[in-house]
Amino acid sequence: MPELPEVETVRRGLSPHLDGNRIEKIEIRRPDLRFPFPPNIAEELTGQVIDEVDRRGKYLLFRMENNSILLNSLGMSGRWTLTGEKVSFTPGTFAHGAVIGTGDGPHDHFVMDFQNGLRATYTDARRFGYIHLIKSGISEDEDRFLRVLGPEPLGPNFDADILAQNLRNRSSSIKNTLLDQGVVVGLGNIYVNEVLNRSGVSPRRVSSSLVKKNGKPTPRLELIVDQIREVLSEAIDAGGSTLQDFRGVSGDDDLGWFPVNFRVYGREGESCLKPECSGFVRRIVQSNRSTFYCPTCQR
Repeated sequence: MPELPEVETVRRGLSPHLDGNRIEKIEIRRPDLRFPFPPNIAEELTGQVIDEVDRRGKYLLFRMENNSILLNSLGMSGRWTLTGEKVSFTPGTFAHGAVIGTGDGPHDHFVMDFQNGLRATYTDARRFGYIHLIKSGISEDEDRFLRVLGPEPLGPNFDADILAQNLRNRSSSIKNTLLDQGVVVGLGNIYVNEVLNRSGVSPRRVSSSLVKKNGKPTPRLELIVDQIREVLSEAIDAGGSTLQDFRGVSGDDDLGWFPVNFRVYGREGESCLKPECSGFVRRIVQSNRSTFYCPTCQR
């Protein structure tokens, strides 16, 4: 499932082509994806200019000139493709998806045609993603999907002190806590595994044990915050991680190369990559998800 770096990669690919572009036509090919399409969404958005393609956690946000927002979750297999004779593409413009959608395929469910001849197609074979409309006049704090989200890990409202306040009374494992989108958004299984390995923290460790009695973060928790920022930034620069699910908006597949930097994820039984460690990567299951870590150097 796409995590923050993958969704940010998609946003960076769509934004240069969709920002400031007027929607001429919207076509919806089925009544629902994971959830039903919002009533009258085509009528609501036709004629609108997309001011900005934004991101909140793992959601794409298409902000319209009338202050309404088209919210998209990519789910497991959702992807956007841009096509159009008058549109030129340059390296670094990416979309999430291994199969290019043109608006005519069996899994091309939502199509936006633009005034300049561009077409944006949302394709979702598993239909686990969804599209939601936040109407003008409704704040993001009132929306059912956005109001429950924690701070952005790469934003100014996230630091070790804020994370400590969320962890101080939690008895759950640090891995499960970091996966909670109400604590910090955008982190998924892959990147939490990598963050904890780089921080030298066991995924089994009780969350509250990383907070001092006075409520301040321990040095280990401060390191976790630093590594969250570092790992996510590296992954964004690499175009994300899920190689099999990525291509450029024009059909290129030169992205999704962060897996070459994996230190533990998917490396069960292999040697720990830390020079000072002689341990081996172990796989366990936590909350029905695979966890990879080195029990020798992660405490």
